[in-house]
Amino acid sequence: MEEPQKTVQKQGKAKVRSQKYQQALGKVDRNISYPLSEALDLVKNSSYCQFPATIELHLNTRIKDLRGLLTLPYSSGKKLNILVFAPAGAKLESKEVTLGDGATIEEILKGKANFDVIVAHPSWMPKLATCAKVLGPRGIMPNPKNGTITEHLEKAIDDLQAGKMEYKTEANGKVIHMGIGKVSQPTEELSANVKALYSVLGKSKVAKITLSPTMGPGVKVDLNSI
Repeated sequence: MEEPQKTVQKQGKAKVRSQKYQQALGKVDRNISYPLSEALDLVKNSSYCQFPATIELHLNTRIKDLRGLLTLPYSSGKKLNILVFAPAGAKLESKEVTLGDGATIEEILKGKANFDVIVAHPSWMPKLATCAKVLGPRGIMPNPKNGTITEHLEKAIDDLQAGKMEYKTEANGKVIHMGIGKVSQPTEELSANVKALYSVLGKSKVAKITLSPTMGPGVKVDLNSI
């Protein structure tokens, strides 16, 4: 006699964390908000990736659609890949940037161009307007408000390479994500970068800050320590 077939009900798989993550998590009390310097040290000690890890800041805001510019006092550890659309004859080779042209616009429209930021002379904007649907969702469409549409291209490039960054909340959300440095940097430098953003936003707009390495658990920060 055949046994009746058993019906197996499929359930959503719970996310399984690696052993390294679990070990790192054991160093952090998720119920505690740590003083900023201590939080940064915990993030450093709980990072377990084999490459130079970035320390990510996740800041919950009290209002939506926050956006602006700031210059971090210390390097965030990320070298920007900058695309520049300049007038004919402009000499920017020494700036370590990529100069764009009509062919570059075609590549952008095909989704093949990969840049962190685009700086453009106003004369290029009629042509770049065709890329708005591609660049807009990525947050890299040149914009006069953040200084990426300008006649002063050299200054804009220098500012970006010196650490000038744009911060913004997620689309329709209340969270800002930003890399504030590498785990190899001194805690004092990382702390200064966090405080720079906190100061620009103002205490009343910040609800919560969590720091985490590229690979490792998040650590909550005591806002009273900033």
